[in-house]
Amino acid sequence: MKPPLLLIGHGTHDETGVAEFGRFVHRLRCRLDGLPAEVSGGFITNARPQLGQSIASLVARGHHHLVALPLSLTGDRRALGDIPGTMALEQERHPTLEYDLGRPLGPDPRVLKLLAERLADARAEMPRFVADEPPAEITPGETAVVLVGHGSTDPAVNAEVHRVSRLFWETHAADLLTVETAYVSHTRPGVPGGLERCRRLGAKRVIVLPYVLFAGAVLERIWAQALAYGANHEGLDIRCAEVIGDCEGLADVVIDRYEEALAGAGHSPAPVTVPTVTRPAAAVSGRPSVVGPVAVPAIGTAGPDVAVIETLDADALDVEAFDAEVLSPEAFDAEVFGTESFDPEAFDADGFDPEAFDPDAFDGESFEAEAFDGRTEAAAETDTMIGATGHAEAVTEIRGGSPDGPLAQPGVASAV
Repeated sequence: MKPPLLLIGHGTHDETGVAEFGRFVHRLRCRLDGLPAEVSGGFITNARPQLGQSIASLVARGHHHLVALPLSLTGDRRALGDIPGTMALEQERHPTLEYDLGRPLGPDPRVLKLLAERLADARAEMPRFVADEPPAEITPGETAVVLVGHGSTDPAVNAEVHRVSRLFWETHAADLLTVETAYVSHTRPGVPGGLERCRRLGAKRVIVLPYVLFAGAVLERIWAQALAYGANHEGLDIRCAEVIGDCEGLADVVIDRYEEALAGAGHSPAPVTVPTVTRPAAAVSGRPSVVGPVAVPAIGTAGPDVAVIETLDADALDVEAFDAEVLSPEAFDAEVFGTESFDPEAFDADGFDPEAFDPDAFDGESFEAEAFDGRTEAAAETDTMIGATGHAEAVTEIRGGSPDGPLAQPGVASAV
């Protein structure tokens, strides 16, 4: 038997919303009875059954693992309540309780399809007129939609509703003038603001489309604001669509979220690590190693064109293969590579070990003595740090004539 499904609803004092929530829970019980899986539901605050009572009932029937699913179109934790905190409190009351939390229902393509059905019903409803003359026909290009969400103090949640409006316009209402976004509370624009924008864009008919699951106090507030605006704008045809409501299409989305949570439980992907393969250099007897260990990132599979140099073996170096004309000092441009930066006096004879030098592996004919810079290791480190080819003169020049002054940075005026 699969884990039970626990639906978490908004806390509300409205009896209509509570009744429709209960009908939807019953619909899911009938749908999931063949899996088999139990279905329960509860509210965090302001309504019954409370969430804690539903969980206690499931645990009493022997269920210690369940799927908790927020019955919400957005991920607004401030409006729905602190679900993780509430579930943590229930786990303290029931130490054996485990749960998987499903994600909200929207925006889902099937939710957008349900909104399109509610919009089609509102467009097909003929308005009632007292006048004898038939009303003028209003084209789709003169019809606009105001998609109304709950509204939140979280900008990210409000941005989700804006995203739904854009998706709905491009996928199900491309022939209409526009689809604007409005909110019942907490942020702007409100319902009157959305209607006014549509009127100024040239709409002759505006359909208010609630982005709400169930009927109740929220839907009544949307309709009241729309009717109040329409009372002051008699030339504008304003219609109000129904909420998504208890239907099979909404049940399909909930069941998919349930299956999705079950599939994700216990199958979290392992963390991806990028190891580093280190190949140590092979020691050459009687000869110092020229190249140390080489670290090769082990990302994917190395291809045949990837060459790895482990150790430079002087015996394997064929000096006859080098072209002396290419390596000739005459090929160097003196203006680019100046010989003034080579200081033969800086060569440390004491630091050079002639016994470690192998004359058999070195071709004296291809070696230009004038181009050899025998600087000490300390001098080479100085060149690396200052980024220049000179030594004491270069340091003095970079520091603006003061050996102890600060180093100048590229693009920054020196303070010295």
